[in-house]
Amino acid sequence: MSERISNELTESEEQYRLLGASQPGNDSADHLPFPVPTMGSDSAEKSEERLGDKLAYYGALVSMLIFVGLTWYIVFANDPAGLGWFPVHPVLQSLGLGCFTYGILTLQPTAHTKTKAAGLQRHQRTMLAVGVPCIALGTAAIEIHKFSQGHRHFATWHGIFGLVSVIWLLGQVLLGGGSVWYGGAAFGGGMKAKMMWKYHRLSGYVLFTLLLITAHLGGAWSTWVRSYSHLSVRFIAYSVAPLVTLAAIYARVRTSKMKFF
Repeated sequence: MSERISNELTESEEQYRLLGASQPGNDSADHLPFPVPTMGSDSAEKSEERLGDKLAYYGALVSMLIFVGLTWYIVFANDPAGLGWFPVHPVLQSLGLGCFTYGILTLQPTAHTKTKAAGLQRHQRTMLAVGVPCIALGTAAIEIHKFSQGHRHFATWHGIFGLVSVIWLLGQVLLGGGSVWYGGAAFGGGMKAKMMWKYHRLSGYVLFTLLLITAHLGGAWSTWVRSYSHLSVRFIAYSVAPLVTLAAIYARVRTSKMKFF
């Protein structure tokens, strides 16, 4: 019976279980809401990689590297020292997006217990230790710049989408952390916390899309970038690269394993 139940676990449930297991003090599997797959079970042995998954993985990474690299090139090639706090914004925001991309990819389909646990640890470290601080500091930098220059705040679609994204990101961190830290006690633990983890995943994919749209609006249409970069560079960095990244990320999603009803 234990093996049959294990085989029916959705990917979200398995990842939630492993997140709980990775928290301090959780050395035993006895407290977990779901059984642990054994090495002889189908869930531990089968590979979930589909045709095209590897191509999508590298497509997302390369596209994001192009986005980050061209952003940094545009900034550092145009006297960043004379621009006040402004250069900090695109440099850190692009780096944060790069971390989010890797953080998502490292969670996407992993078939074995050890690789899932390792992926979840990389996800949290990349997102919380680097990605979120980069976005927070980059946002603070552009606000300081606008205050010092007397510019209007959130006067463009880029600014409005950016504000919504940052607020959403804060909620995303609280939702994800609350569903797994201390056994998901913030949401009642067990099945209740597990359900919140599912919504954390869904919310993350939507938020990632919003972040890429925000990056496109800032890179392709802002006055400063248009003044200091060629149209072809902007098209590749802020239209092609984000679109390919998004398509590659979504190509690796297992919608059949994200069950909400």
